[in-house]
Amino acid sequence: MDLLARREHSQRELRTKLERRFPPLQVDETLQTLAAEGLQSDSRFAEAFVRQRSQRGYGPLRIRQELRQRGISEELAAVAMDGAEVDWFARLAYVHERKYGDIPAADLKEKARRTRFLLYRGFSGDQIRELLD
Repeated sequence: MDLLARREHSQRELRTKLERRFPPLQVDETLQTLAAEGLQSDSRFAEAFVRQRSQRGYGPLRIRQELRQRGISEELAAVAMDGAEVDWFARLAYVHERKYGDIPAADLKEKARRTRFLLYRGFSGDQIRELLD
């Protein structure tokens, strides 16, 4: 319960943490009970995760990847991403503005550097090209 009191966790995260201290059968029973009582929900975790990561300047590609790493299915990830209603291009422009200001890229080397940074943050190449051109 202490784990869930701090923040939402995916079922996979909870399983990993609980299996360090408890037998697998007890972990299975606990996870089923938590899900049945509504104390743990992968969909609620995914929604909170998308909201938090998008506010911190991460793009949709990176957020989806991180959700997969945390054991969230593609279907739940898609629902959470659609439910967030984030304007990803506006978020991309904000991240670029915060990092580089209004100054356009001076040369191709600088443009490539900015592109790498934004790709790392999880934005699509098409949107990055549109922003930088």
